[in-house]
Amino acid sequence: MPNFIIKTHRVGTIYSKPHLFLLNKGMNSGKPQKEPFTNSFVIIFQNEEDCESLFFIAYSLWQTKFWHQHLVGSVISFLRLNDFKKQFNLQANLMIEEHEQHKKNVAALKLLELKEKQFHENLNLISDLRKAIIYRYVK
Repeated sequence: MPNFIIKTHRVGTIYSKPHLFLLNKGMNSGKPQKEPFTNSFVIIFQNEEDCESLFFIAYSLWQTKFWHQHLVGSVISFLRLNDFKKQFNLQANLMIEEHEQHKKNVAALKLLELKEKQFHENLNLISDLRKAIIYRYVK
């Protein structure tokens, strides 16, 4: 099991160890990212491998809207730090128990992320070519 620390991110704080941020307010609560959000929790790791592994666990929890059941607040919904710590530790342990399957899932998610990035780049190139052809008619 990876060793990590979860705490509330303070704006302007710089972390020297590998880390990731998770949004804690709004309907996108739990969304992981490498850059800090204004309202976020930070998870600090001992090594980069643990950080990357748990990033995909956090990503899968966010995509499945796991955190919606733990949101509180009437106007702006948010996650409480204690609820988040307890549930994240529990879910991370459950997902990492099947270590080989977890490694396969992470590899598949990385491949899908790469393919999605390539797809968006191709769409941008197609859009640029379309504009170039249209501009030929204008001149």
